[in-house]
Amino acid sequence: MISIQIKKLTKRFGPVVALHNLDLTINPGELFFLLGPSGCGKTTLLRCLAGFSIPDEGQILFGDEEVTRLAPHKRNTGMVFQSYALWPHLTVAENVAFGLEEREVPKDEIRRRTGEALESVHMNELAGRKPNQLSGGQQQRVALARALVVRPRCLLLDEPLSNLDAKLRLEMRGEIRRVCKDFQLTTVYVTHDQKEALSISDRMAVLDSGRILQVGAPHEIYRCPARRSVAGFIGAADFISGRVLAASGGKASVETALGRFDGVLGDPTLPPKAGAEVTVSIRPECWMLGREARVQNCVPGTIGEAVYLGEMAQYDFHCAGLILKIIELNPHFLGSVAQGGLYAQVAPEDVVVLVE
Repeated sequence: MISIQIKKLTKRFGPVVALHNLDLTINPGELFFLLGPSGCGKTTLLRCLAGFSIPDEGQILFGDEEVTRLAPHKRNTGMVFQSYALWPHLTVAENVAFGLEEREVPKDEIRRRTGEALESVHMNELAGRKPNQLSGGQQQRVALARALVVRPRCLLLDEPLSNLDAKLRLEMRGEIRRVCKDFQLTTVYVTHDQKEALSISDRMAVLDSGRILQVGAPHEIYRCPARRSVAGFIGAADFISGRVLAASGGKASVETALGRFDGVLGDPTLPPKAGAEVTVSIRPECWMLGREARVQNCVPGTIGEAVYLGEMAQYDFHCAGLILKIIELNPHFLGSVAQGGLYAQVAPEDVVVLVE
């Protein structure tokens, strides 16, 4: 296992700066996600790690070795592309063995290692088939085996599940995590799928416009985003504008059109001053509905449109000229029960105060 260090990395394409002075450390054996909207720079960063793009400034280190300008084939990385890039005229086994043959590995070892790689992704029984005889999920497993068979120092995955249907994506998420942990690989995984990142990553970095907005574990990014752009990209949120009444010790009180909210600062290192304009972010599932008013973080209103989804319901909650999105698990406030005035309350730890 190796660490990956990115130091002051900048990449330009003509007048466009794709990566802005990035600093990032990925720990040994970590399954690390690069997440963000299209054009944010995540694929460019992955290509720099693979050696397909050379940065204009900065350094990339695999462990203690600088690889910034090292040729791709000398970096000993395994890469799985979005399109899988399998040779159509070769069998499954021949596709997996291809990298070993290029390295002039002895034939007996090629057979052994190819068999081990196919077995690790549960594809050894289909070794004789051609790619066009496989499903999308099976092709993805072959591409993964081909990357693993060369025993790479790290594994690079470029949206490997984007071509699969929803059910198969769910299945393959866990499979990819299992394989990465079994092989103890430092893995960098690019995606724009938030659920994918939240469900299997150890840590993630959210990028936008070539800059890293926030790095952290999935629950940290989701429950305490540092910026509005992060809160809006990772999951859904109700955003309420307001002014700071007081802020200290990582907590803040904010006056809004819906009343006063007590919450936590998204970035405790940058406490806002009293009177500063901020945004309150609240996840829809954090609201609690009831008939009785509470003292803290409580908003009166009525339910408008309701969408029933079995295990949960999604409500439009009308209050003081605003509409909040509220999710209720094991829903009760439906039909005639939803009629009349209600109160929506949220705990202070679920109210995130954002300066940006």
